[in-house]
Amino acid sequence: MSTYRDFTLARRGSARGTVLRTTIGTRERRSHLTAPRVPTVGIDIGGTKVMAGVVDADGVILEKLRTETPDKSKSPKVVEDTIVELVLDLSDRHDVHAVGIGAAGWVDADRSRVLFAPHLAWRDEPLRDALQSRLAVPVMVDNDANTAAWAEWRFGAGRGEDHLVMITLGTGIGGAILEDGQVKRGRFGVAGEFGHMQVVPGGHRCPCGNRGCWEQYSSGNALVREAKELALADSPVAHNILARVGGTIPEITGPLITELAREGDAMCVELLEDIGQWLGVGIANLAAALDPSCFVIGGGVSAADDLLIGPARDAFRRHLTGRGYRPEARIAKAQLGPEAGMVGAADLARLVARRFRRAKRRRVERYERYAQLGRRDIPGRPEDQEPQ
Repeated sequence: MSTYRDFTLARRGSARGTVLRTTIGTRERRSHLTAPRVPTVGIDIGGTKVMAGVVDADGVILEKLRTETPDKSKSPKVVEDTIVELVLDLSDRHDVHAVGIGAAGWVDADRSRVLFAPHLAWRDEPLRDALQSRLAVPVMVDNDANTAAWAEWRFGAGRGEDHLVMITLGTGIGGAILEDGQVKRGRFGVAGEFGHMQVVPGGHRCPCGNRGCWEQYSSGNALVREAKELALADSPVAHNILARVGGTIPEITGPLITELAREGDAMCVELLEDIGQWLGVGIANLAAALDPSCFVIGGGVSAADDLLIGPARDAFRRHLTGRGYRPEARIAKAQLGPEAGMVGAADLARLVARRFRRAKRRRVERYERYAQLGRRDIPGRPEDQEPQ
């Protein structure tokens, strides 16, 4: 069975590959049920890694590759080259029908351009068209939190929920909203930037330029910042973590804090409780605005499990508007782990794969009609070209 790489290589030269201009309809609610059950590639692009995988229609990862993200000071084409190489590598072993990209940045409402990526040199970058000009299958681009939320709704902790909000806790805070099986991206495509809600007027300075943003109090950066401040102050409660890093404070990391908390270190347990309480405050604010049935908590910091989510549930109940007189949303930890964004991107790409299949079927039908008429001048056949 030929892959789209064979198709691409055959058409290279004067043409840069077939460009299929595709768009995803706004009606996603039922379309995933009728999307072709074909393998697609999902790409998750972050500031440090590019993860690519072939995913089937049931969300099962058939093969996964990972590489480091090229330095952000390099041109956008360097990152695009990395994506293309990963996709072509996977296509050697799989018959891929579409590619989905989950990018850590703002993606426009048409899901074609990355407006801004804080960890990559993308500024109003036409990523979809740049990749489609090099690949012979449709390409879909979305925010990585949206793709992760879609994956959790389809295959993970959010299955069966009609109104879901996902919060991703990593270096900062990302998020996504799903309602009636449709990702809510907003008028300009940048909905879900929950981390930059201001929760403490005049609080910690945020890289976004404002003060007091939520992610300055409930994120991986906030967790590490608090631990380092205690270590720099030579606080007695920081003795264990200082011993673990040999007194080298820059080596304090979020995973180390979580590890020590699991071992019972009082300071690390308290730091995760503080992060969890701020998480609960933010969730209560989102509940007042959006009233979802479920909050799914993902991202690297969520690996702390109940050390984080337990305090978040308690704070949520204390700060929920109308508490005691309204149903409470369920708060669940994400189930798909770091592969969620990749799986969701691949599954969303299946919504545009049908266009590729239809175009391919039309070409086959056209060739068959020519063959039935006994004509040799079938368009596109090399043997039909006139000798030079």
